Amino acid sequence: MLRRLLRASTGTRAKIAGVRVGIVDVGANTVRLLVAARDGERLVAVREDRVQLGLGDEIERTGSISNEKLEEAAGTAAAYVRRARKLRCAAIEVLVTSPGRQAINGRELVARLSESTGTLSRVLSAEEEGALAWHGAVTSAVEVPDPVAVCDVGGGSAQIAVGTLSSGPAWMRSVDIGSLRLTRRAFANDPPSAADVEEAAHAIDEAFGELSPPFTLAALAVGGTARALRRIAGDELDAQVLADTVQQLRQRDSRQIAKEFRVDRNRARTVTAGALILSEIQRRLGVPLEVGRGGIREGAALMLLDATAAATA
Repeated sequence: MLRRLLRASTGTRAKIAGVRVGIVDVGANTVRLLVAARDGERLVAVREDRVQLGLGDEIERTGSISNEKLEEAAGTAAAYVRRARKLRCAAIEVLVTSPGRQAINGRELVARLSESTGTLSRVLSAEEEGALAWHGAVTSAVEVPDPVAVCDVGGGSAQIAVGTLSSGPAWMRSVDIGSLRLTRRAFANDPPSAADVEEAAHAIDEAFGELSPPFTLAALAVGGTARALRRIAGDELDAQVLADTVQQLRQRDSRQIAKEFRVDRNRARTVTAGALILSEIQRRLGVPLEVGRGGIREGAALMLLDATAAATA
């Protein structure tokens, strides 16, 4: 099973000199690997891979992660750590996002990952996740106004961080709803019915509550939902574009979305819910969302590169 999953993963490589670090990101939808290095001021991806595991789907259904999925996650992470070592990474981190916080057996997941990889694994707090996404997105952007917000809709949660280029993120919040979680909770039909969308809107309102982000001049949207929406709607997601996109997606089932927009089938199943969440974030920020590059893994790689440089100075 693991070999088949790894063969099916999408990998990109680049040749770059200098110190390399590896980040294994265990999320609600996927387990991902990023091997990266610095090229001047830029962060360059040397290798990227991902495997779809759907841990968040099990968490939403049962509250915990099955033994089979724990083994798959541990085996995938171990394979990625081996790959990072072969690529001569000076340091490697295994980071767990929402599954570690939301699963009843989140501690067992972390223990299995640490044991299988031989690398200390840890769960990111919601605040850490938002800060890393902010740094990764802002560093990857060509030019952004100041202050800037970064939002990352994952499978199990959504992070919003607002900060300045000089001081970094100063305001960070995590909302306990994500594209996979909302799909499982609200959508009984594919495509979702009017009643499904109403249920999703209620869940989003409940999750966001009185959340009121500070003033920002611009906002970057990163993560899998944002990347999928770039294919469907383009790089800039204002209120009207997001409303039109939701209506467009509601008229298609996941198979049609995957085929028409060349979106991964698993992502196609959750992108409508993700678009609804991003629409709510955009409304509260009050500025259009620009689909950005980078995110949690890139932010973590930058922090690890800095730590490695400091340790060897």
